[in-house]
Amino acid sequence: MSEEQGPLWAISGPQIWAGSGRVGHEEPWVGEWPPGGQEISLGAPGEEPGDLGMIPAAGTSDPQPGGTCREHGGPLLWFCYPESRLICQQCRNRCQNHRTVPLEERAAQIRNKIVDRCEKLQLQTAGIQKYLGDTLPAKTPRVAMVVPPFGQATARAARELVIQRLNLIRTVCDNEEQRLLEEVHAEEERAQQGILTQRAHWSDSALKLSGIRTDLVDMLTKLDDLNLISSAEAIEERTEEAEGILEPQESDKLNFNPNCVQSPMLKRLWVSSVFCCPAVCEDITFDTKTMGPLLALTEDKALTFLQKKAKNYSDEPERFNHWPNCFATGSFQGGVHSWKVNVEKSGAYKLGVAYGSMARKGSGNDSRLGYNPDSWVFSRYDKDFRFSHNSEHQAVELLRSPKHIGVVLDYDVGELIFYDPGACVVLHTHRARFHQPVFPVFAVADESIAFVQ
Repeated sequence: MSEEQGPLWAISGPQIWAGSGRVGHEEPWVGEWPPGGQEISLGAPGEEPGDLGMIPAAGTSDPQPGGTCREHGGPLLWFCYPESRLICQQCRNRCQNHRTVPLEERAAQIRNKIVDRCEKLQLQTAGIQKYLGDTLPAKTPRVAMVVPPFGQATARAARELVIQRLNLIRTVCDNEEQRLLEEVHAEEERAQQGILTQRAHWSDSALKLSGIRTDLVDMLTKLDDLNLISSAEAIEERTEEAEGILEPQESDKLNFNPNCVQSPMLKRLWVSSVFCCPAVCEDITFDTKTMGPLLALTEDKALTFLQKKAKNYSDEPERFNHWPNCFATGSFQGGVHSWKVNVEKSGAYKLGVAYGSMARKGSGNDSRLGYNPDSWVFSRYDKDFRFSHNSEHQAVELLRSPKHIGVVLDYDVGELIFYDPGACVVLHTHRARFHQPVFPVFAVADESIAFVQ
């Protein structure tokens, strides 16, 4: 470096910084820098260090030893920004259109960058030390206990809350289980006692009838005409006694009533659990081969009603050609199954199950969901909700329109449940014995509906 260059800088305790960049500026540095011999990068985090235009150490190929220009042999006194290298005076004359600065000015700029970076690193280190010394120690007891006066949730409190609530749920479930089992036992005893009572009664009646018949046969075979006429009153009494014994009648009271286990709480818990169980949540899709001409499937898999123009679909045997109905792709013939549908956008829809043998053609009730013996659907039209099967409709009173509707099918038990997962409310339950495989089925007459995966 020539004698015209400014003094070199060093960092060792509080210093007065000198040079062409920040003359006379005092920096509050403590200790040697950088600590532990770490390298300092002036680039962005993760960026490869670039050429800062500093004078290379001895032994490098560019510039040559002694700080002289390889091309002209002159001292390297200038820095060229476009070429990002040190140059001599002759090189500078050739680079008149380039931005150049004296070597000491460029060195001062780099030193100032180092100073700025060191300041930032010191502040960052101080922040980390404050976090380690103040913030984390203050949080440690809060993680271990509840801190008054507000009782913030800590790890211990959170565990206790989970255990407390689950224990309460277990207690309620245990009590409900005990109550329902007692109901089952009482119903079983009632049915068995009824059967025993009926058996005793009709056994006695059969014995009485047998005795009356024996008496009448004896009178018929053993009495002469005179005695037979004299016994006419006795014969009449025995006949009236026999007529007083009625014929046995079939009665549901002698059957076990499965409704004794119906519990609103149990049903809500069970349905909620079904939708939390991946094994019974079906991944089903709309069967485009069954869609009516007023329906279309959008790119986001929503079943959409077409108000203005019907689609000209190919006429497959399984396609509905009048009503805006659509089947799902899969069918069920056993077990528990569930699926969830987003109905928030639609003000007119139907969803439920139907036999695959349901009629598809024409505008009659045999192809209209809920109006034939082959379909069971929950429907909405504006503000009216109802369940329909075989042209029989049951109104369903709801305080609000559900955004999602979950459908649970217990094929073996013969139970179809419609559920509002947002409110955890069972909307409607229908019991029926299914004799064929059933398909999830849908209809849309306003906007669109879609599966919730």
